[in-house]
Amino acid sequence: MRNSRLDRILYIQQVLVQGGVLNKQQTADRFGVSEKTIQRDLDTLRSYFADSEPRREILYNSAKGGYLLDDTLSRFLTSSEILAACKILLESRSMVKEEMFPILDKLIWACTPLDRLNQVKDLISNERFHYVEPQHGRKFIESLWEIGTAIENHNVMEITYCRTHDGETRVRTIEPVGILFSEYYFYLAAFIEGIDKDKHFQNPQDNSPTIYRIDRIQNYKTLDRHFAQRYTDRFQEGEMRKRIQFMYGGELQTIRFEYTGPSLESVLDRLPTAKVLQVTEKGWIVEAEVFGTGIQMWVRSQGDYIKDYKTIRSDRI
Repeated sequence: MRNSRLDRILYIQQVLVQGGVLNKQQTADRFGVSEKTIQRDLDTLRSYFADSEPRREILYNSAKGGYLLDDTLSRFLTSSEILAACKILLESRSMVKEEMFPILDKLIWACTPLDRLNQVKDLISNERFHYVEPQHGRKFIESLWEIGTAIENHNVMEITYCRTHDGETRVRTIEPVGILFSEYYFYLAAFIEGIDKDKHFQNPQDNSPTIYRIDRIQNYKTLDRHFAQRYTDRFQEGEMRKRIQFMYGGELQTIRFEYTGPSLESVLDRLPTAKVLQVTEKGWIVEAEVFGTGIQMWVRSQGDYIKDYKTIRSDRI
């Protein structure tokens, strides 16, 4: 057996790429070298795989007694994924530059090799230069983690909130249950403790959470007190996000309408719970489960494309 470094590296690469497990001692015996030499060969290949597309990693698997190639792509972002993430962040316009740009920089610096890093920078440079910050001008990223921790631990919170429609400030004791993002803003869904619903709610029977824009929370503190939430009644951000439009609260309802516009796909993307009941001469009969009054804004935005809109069922949640 020849013992050139190239022979060893090509052999190790072949074993790993074909999905095999490389035993360092056996490989050292095969080539008549030390295990340290094989380790150096592995380190060389580890750098090669880290800089290639898609990036992969050589890992030791104790159960199998050797090294294998992790090809799950779960540990690293590809350059294409980094570019997509940067574009989505910039388009969201959800943060001030002081918070947005460091996130973009960290994503870009995760891109290898160097020429692809520079290419990603070039591809987003114009959008970055012309980036328009949200009007609120507030930093809030750090608060997301603290609020998320309170949600996870079922901690009661006290918040000072500046209302959107009239600018008045309210202090509320809340049970936070979820964080959502929509249309430029992050939101907190929470139930208010000790509030007189007959006095403060348009619909006192509404059992859904109140929606707060996180950038409008002026102060908050996590209390040393927990609230109980049964597993069967737990709030699920993903389920609510599929049903709510423009973060307007209200009842859970089932709606039905005829859509006659040019893109049914856009309707199904906007309303993830939507299903087509019937194909008509001019369009489609669509039914969807939605939450809150925001759906009315979307319907009005569609103009004459929406016909025969009606609510066929309304539920308290």
